[in-house]
Amino acid sequence: MSNENSKLDSALQEKILTVTRCGLSASEATDFFRLALGLCYLATLMTKEALDFKKLDKAFNRFIYRSIGPGHSITSILQWMSGEGVVETLDSKRFVRAFGEYLPHVPVESIPFLLGLNLGVAKDFSGLDVRGPVADWIERQRILREGA
Repeated sequence: MSNENSKLDSALQEKILTVTRCGLSASEATDFFRLALGLCYLATLMTKEALDFKKLDKAFNRFIYRSIGPGHSITSILQWMSGEGVVETLDSKRFVRAFGEYLPHVPVESIPFLLGLNLGVAKDFSGLDVRGPVADWIERQRILREGA
């Protein structure tokens, strides 16, 4: 994948929408969409190639607008992913199963790392303390992994 738009090609968009459809209510489906898309976005950043963030964000924002309407952006989704509201979705067995099945290029095991990356970026931008529910969730995953 050499250009940023190909990172969010139609096949990936359809897989994200398939995860979205696993939500049992409109609210849950929106949260499944936001988390699946946000994790795919963060995974896209894990490359040695130079990224054109303007083009990348534009492609993601266009898909977000077409999928869940106005009022959402990649920035707002990443902010949501650093707050308490994401924990319920992270703990959803249905979300984890769907994400693992339909988006295997982003291993479920990488979710804590990607969330930690997002928290680190949020801290760098805002200067705010990132301790809280998401950091606690990441720590619980570490403990579970080490206990296994």
